[in-house]
Amino acid sequence: MPPRPDLDRPLLRPRRRGVWAAAPSGTWVRTDWGLLIGAAGLSVVGALLVWSATRQEAGSAYLYRHLLNTGLGIVLAAVVTRTGYQVLRALAPALYALSVLGLVLVLTPLGSTVNGSHSWILLPGGFSVQPSEFAKAALCLGLAIVLGERLDRGARPDHRDVAVAWLAAAVPIGLVMLQPDLGSALVLGALAFGVIALSGAPARWLAAALAGITAAVTVALTTPVLSDYQRDRLVAFANPQADPQGIGYQTRQVRIAIGSGGWQGQGLFEGRQTQGGFIPYQQTDFVFSVAGEELGFLGAAGVLLLLGFLIVRTVVVAARARDAFGRLMALGVAVWFTFQVFENVGMNLGLMPVTGLPLPFVSYGGSSMFACWLAIGLVNNAHLSAQRR
Repeated sequence: MPPRPDLDRPLLRPRRRGVWAAAPSGTWVRTDWGLLIGAAGLSVVGALLVWSATRQEAGSAYLYRHLLNTGLGIVLAAVVTRTGYQVLRALAPALYALSVLGLVLVLTPLGSTVNGSHSWILLPGGFSVQPSEFAKAALCLGLAIVLGERLDRGARPDHRDVAVAWLAAAVPIGLVMLQPDLGSALVLGALAFGVIALSGAPARWLAAALAGITAAVTVALTTPVLSDYQRDRLVAFANPQADPQGIGYQTRQVRIAIGSGGWQGQGLFEGRQTQGGFIPYQQTDFVFSVAGEELGFLGAAGVLLLLGFLIVRTVVVAARARDAFGRLMALGVAVWFTFQVFENVGMNLGLMPVTGLPLPFVSYGGSSMFACWLAIGLVNNAHLSAQRR
């Protein structure tokens, strides 16, 4: 007697519950590979630029750390991508609360000061974490939860939703300003304003919010909220020639480096300013100047095009999202990346004040790299959810 398929086949395993339940086996087939390849390409370019900026001083140490940070970031993105969409949505409030807790811990004796900002938590083994970087991803989730429910019911956010959204943004912004970290506070403020505006909130509430942001920035600039180090940076932006050998030294050297690159650059590892070590901390805030000097206008433009592609791809995912939560979450990431790229490149070109913001995926820094890859995981999660619709 031939075997009966319905009796002889292996018993089907019960479907797993929890984080992985909503991520079927075809996840990586339907993933947005353009998004991942763009982020990975930027990380590789960043590794070369970081190596060039640091090899005279530290050999390959920064290169290895940057590649390690990239690898760990990709793992984090994979975990977020594989997390069930509904599970991610359910965890959003807890993740937001966890990010706020991290910002509070910075202000306790666990916090540490680096380069004038009390923004770090030192961990065993010589590692450190900057909670303000992760607060950006958490705020994308928090705002999407607050503003998305009414949109899914076919209505625009009202004044109560907008007020709750600004309250959700004001908590991390206030904690970050206490560090003080003006750059991260500006990113969080721009992120909140952008998401609220794109959610369709009434124009009068946006105008009131813009006035509040302007007032907050004015208070920060006219009171002792900022550290002397940050005030010096603002003075150097307002008048670069005020102290060319002191507070204006770094920005002056950055302009010289970018200006000397010309169209094609001086060649990778051949930049005079970069290889001479004339720009302090070039691997973090001013890594774009390495591209400008050694790769020239064409190479720097290539970096910007890759960043632009990543942002546009994020907006496309937002447009195709299955619901308002996914759409606003992806738009929050797009606004975050756009503002941070504008500020970082602007301060390298002398068009914006120096605020210590890294260039996403390119600058050296573990917390920034992890947060950016987490954001890619969030966007890819929204993309996969739309594919399964």
